Amino acid sequence: MPDVVVVGAAARDLDPDERRGWRPGGGVSYGALLLARLGLRVGAVVGLDAVSGASGEPAALLAAGVDVVGVRLVHGPVFDNRELPSGRIQVCHDVSDPLPAEALPAAWRDARAFLFAPVAGEVGPDWATVPGPGAVVALAWQGLLRRLVPGLPTGRLAPRAGALPARADIAAISREDLAPGAFGDGLDRLLARPGQVLAVTAGRAGGLRLTRDPSGAIRGRRWRAVRTHREVDPTGAGDVFLAALLAARLAARPSPGTRGEDAALRFAATAASLCVEDVGLAGVPDLARVAARLREPAAAD
Repeated sequence: MPDVVVVGAAARDLDPDERRGWRPGGGVSYGALLLARLGLRVGAVVGLDAVSGASGEPAALLAAGVDVVGVRLVHGPVFDNRELPSGRIQVCHDVSDPLPAEALPAAWRDARAFLFAPVAGEVGPDWATVPGPGAVVALAWQGLLRRLVPGLPTGRLAPRAGALPARADIAAISREDLAPGAFGDGLDRLLARPGQVLAVTAGRAGGLRLTRDPSGAIRGRRWRAVRTHREVDPTGAGDVFLAALLAARLAARPSPGTRGEDAALRFAATAASLCVEDVGLAGVPDLARVAARLREPAAAD
């Protein structure tokens, strides 16, 4: 029985510096690897296209001890992530087939937590009924809000209510994936019940944690980014942040407005700061590296 089940399609991120011309990515890869390196028992339902499967992926997850259930996809997500001074431009080269909820082993349904980590809308609303009522559910929300057409830059879909956002106890989205004014008056519907958390990450600017308190009011709490020693590759930092926030919830279940909440945000921001210091999955830290970074003086930007 895993502590956490992570679900999503393994993306292939194009990279001319790699021997294969691409490197493995996707929220399922970054999230499952981070959770395993933090010491949790992790099971992952991973969508793999023929190229990934033939290349022995997901090699990093298997090496970290993740129990992997591979689901063969005819089409899997393929992206070209281009970092420009004005921000990232992501070009879609292939979309993803859906991941069926039936792929989940029956014995995993009672896991303590689930991390739904779509990158191309492949985790559908049928997954919302899979976790038990006591399970903590995290959602990488931006993976449901991308308009993908092969050969074109990734477009944005407006945030909207749905079965997965409604079930999520913790959801995260990057500010880069939100158009100006994207929430509008819809935030009341998106944080539908007390205790739900939405983390809007903003890179070097830290981020904003939103939650609905028991009285029904939506409260905001900002966190500061943790200074990185060098920024090599920002890919996956948001996925690492969300996975670390989930791990902190499982460890302490911090309540809104407590010092534990601040500690959880700092822990997640610290893990994300380490992720950007190397290329791809090589940047995903273990618990010892996160602990060492937390001990550094004046780490916050």
